[in-house]
Amino acid sequence: MASTAGMVFERALAAWGSAAFESVLKQEMARVVDDLPLQQGLALGDRVVAAPITVIIHYLHATEQVIGVRVGIFYASIIGGCSCADDPAPMGEYTEYCVVQMEIDRKTAAVSVKLLDQ
Repeated sequence: MASTAGMVFERALAAWGSAAFESVLKQEMARVVDDLPLQQGLALGDRVVAAPITVIIHYLHATEQVIGVRVGIFYASIIGGCSCADDPAPMGEYTEYCVVQMEIDRKTAAVSVKLLDQ
C-alpha cells in the first residue's frame, strides 16, 4: 500500500469504535483532499477541481496493527482548454468517482492509501 507522506488521522484513530468514527474520518479526508489519489482516478476529465468531496464508506475492518477502510469518493473534474472564444471544449464540470483502500496505523495514526481498480 502506498504511503502518503504527512497524512495522519489522529482524530479518526481516537474515534475508532465510537458512533462518531465515520463522521470524523470524512472530516479528516476533506482536510487532506489534495493528498488523496484523485488525479490518478480520473475517468472523464483531465484535472481535479478544487471542490468538496463526498465520501461513502464501503467497508471497515481492524487488526491489531491497522484500521482498514474502503471508501468511494465522488469529486469533480474538468477538461482544460485554451479558454478561447472558438474553443470547442466546454468548461463544464464532470462528476468523477474512485475507490480507495486506506489503512490507519493504530500506533502512529499514519495513513497509507491505494487507489483500487473499479
